[in-house]
Amino acid sequence: MVNAIWMFMLLVGFIAAAAQGRIEAVTEAVFDGAKTGVTVSFGLISVMVFWLGMMRIAEDGGLLAKIAKALGPIVRFLFPDVPPNHPALGYIMSNMSANLLGLGNAATPMGIRAMQELQKLNPDKETATPAMCTLLAINTSSITLIPTTLIAIRMNFGSANPAEIVGTTLLATMVATIAAIAADRWYRNRASARPPSQTAGSGRAGLGVPPMPD
Repeated sequence: MVNAIWMFMLLVGFIAAAAQGRIEAVTEAVFDGAKTGVTVSFGLISVMVFWLGMMRIAEDGGLLAKIAKALGPIVRFLFPDVPPNHPALGYIMSNMSANLLGLGNAATPMGIRAMQELQKLNPDKETATPAMCTLLAINTSSITLIPTTLIAIRMNFGSANPAEIVGTTLLATMVATIAAIAADRWYRNRASARPPSQTAGSGRAGLGVPPMPD
């Protein structure tokens, strides 16, 4: 769907430019965008390498293990349907730890591995489980203590004070995470309050959608 939206926007832009006789403006914008993308990428490399190295040092030094241990009660509260000591919980805690440090690129592989482990617990492979929905909601809203990537982008574009967004970013991500968790709890309670006849059976029935006829 995202690819279709981008393709639609590109086609509309080309058609509008052609109708106005300004194809050269589109060409110039394409090359400028490519140049900016490469410049930003090079600017991010040094910062990302630094923080990923710091994260590796923190992992080898046991800091991430301590963060994960501190997150343990929170994770067990958020994912009550995942068995204790299941590998998915370890990946979830690593994912949350990386997100707290603003390392989205490092958090993504852990999030994917967590989803893969949660899928092994999924009785209906065509329908996401509540735990999978919770993980997605938390990743989308994730509390960020240090917005590393954003600071790197601001540095690359010559911001006078790249780190001034730390406070507002922390506040915004806290509000977003609280809203995401509240919505997740509400939907979980709503699903658990349904009669067994509405939650049993196929994934469609579990979502309150009548099963397809044979």
